[in-house]
Amino acid sequence: MKKAKKNRGINELKSRYGYLFTTHWIIGIVIFFALPLIQSVVFSFSDIKIVSDGIKLNFVGIENYKQILMIDANYETWVTNSLTTYLYSLPIIILLSMTLALILNQNFRGRLFFRALYFLPVIISTGAVINLIFKTTGSDMSEIGVSDAYSANMVSVDDIVKLLDIDGKIAAFITQTISKIFDLVWSCGIQIVLFLAGLQSVPSSLYEASKVEGATKWEEFWFITFPMLSRVTLLVSVFTMVELITSERTTLIKNVYSMMRAGNYDETSAMIWFYFLICGGIMGLIIFLYNRFLMKRWE
Repeated sequence: MKKAKKNRGINELKSRYGYLFTTHWIIGIVIFFALPLIQSVVFSFSDIKIVSDGIKLNFVGIENYKQILMIDANYETWVTNSLTTYLYSLPIIILLSMTLALILNQNFRGRLFFRALYFLPVIISTGAVINLIFKTTGSDMSEIGVSDAYSANMVSVDDIVKLLDIDGKIAAFITQTISKIFDLVWSCGIQIVLFLAGLQSVPSSLYEASKVEGATKWEEFWFITFPMLSRVTLLVSVFTMVELITSERTTLIKNVYSMMRAGNYDETSAMIWFYFLICGGIMGLIIFLYNRFLMKRWE
């Protein structure tokens, strides 16, 4: 009886410490995320006027949504471009990061260096580092691509294409493709780390048993590695989808931020929320299909 009370007392103490350590995080979520989120929903249904003592809200219902869907000629194009980038970038980033993680998980000389090299973009893209780069180079991330912004124009794809004397549509296609490759590789840092963690958690006994059975490397991947990475792949997919949706390089997000800087908060809030609803529906469908046809099969 005494032992049961003692264990209950230790568990209650652990619970108190848990609440203590998470309280500041919960407060931060409420103040800096939940309240602005609710405010942006209110903005999307209001007509906002900036006055001397702040902002004045006038509830207009779904008028802002009618404006962006029926009157605004640019919104449909922005959403289409953003969704196209979202849908083709997602599988490429996942496949590329998984392939690089499989390579970096092998035992070879210099693998620690290459692991650090592929994670370097995540470190460089932090606020302090990137601000220092922009101050020294005069670059602006919102106006140029990743390949130009982070190389500080030391390596120019356009100059290389001109040097090879390639003109016309072929030159434009090559330039666009190479720039997108830079962008996609730049976006793989955290995904590679997550896949590496998943690969290192796969029991080596499974691979030993497969070798005894005479399985090929291809069969090992499809029957051992990929199924064992099922939950990590889902995590990487969700993380990548959220990152792509909210990226400032997305056409819609970039244009909406420009409009917000000009003081347009009501129509832009409606733009963002309608775009997020579409992307959220696509994300939910992808997760449902993944769980329905892959996760259940492997379990």
